Amino acid sequence: MAVPPYVRTLRAHIGHDLLLLPGVSAVVRDGDGRILLLRRGDNGRWSLPAGMVDPGEQPADAIVREIYEETGVVAEVDRVAGAATHPVEYPNGDRCEYLNVWFRCRAVGGAPRADGDESLAVGWFAPGDLPDLDEWAKLRIETAGSDDPQAWYAPAGEPAPRALTDPGAL
Repeated sequence: MAVPPYVRTLRAHIGHDLLLLPGVSAVVRDGDGRILLLRRGDNGRWSLPAGMVDPGEQPADAIVREIYEETGVVAEVDRVAGAATHPVEYPNGDRCEYLNVWFRCRAVGGAPRADGDESLAVGWFAPGDLPDLDEWAKLRIETAGSDDPQAWYAPAGEPAPRALTDPGAL
């Protein structure tokens, strides 16, 4: 997976140590209500489109860019669905804590295709027929599908559920 130059420069100084990074992800639905998923190039798991916000980039612009780059689908943002931090350790040992903002989006064009790097496969899935997903993806799908216009967040003083805060549980 491509590492942005900004992060590559930071990693040159700190190695695999923890980085706090801004991230975005999206629950993209088509006209039939299906959810767009991709099989990740780094770990082979099915996931929602996601990525990092580049310096100077707004989160909504970042997720529209990431969706297209990873899946070939053109999407528009409907609303912010939630925000939370979550830990990730990559296969190469890099540790990150992402402050992730996720969005509810709708597909408006393009055609699903894998990029061969960040995505190995791309597909539309009915909500009742989803492949195995981690707890973060399940939370994002649930909150993005809610009719509540307020974005989800872990209330102050209350951690996210254990499965979401314990990296070993993912």
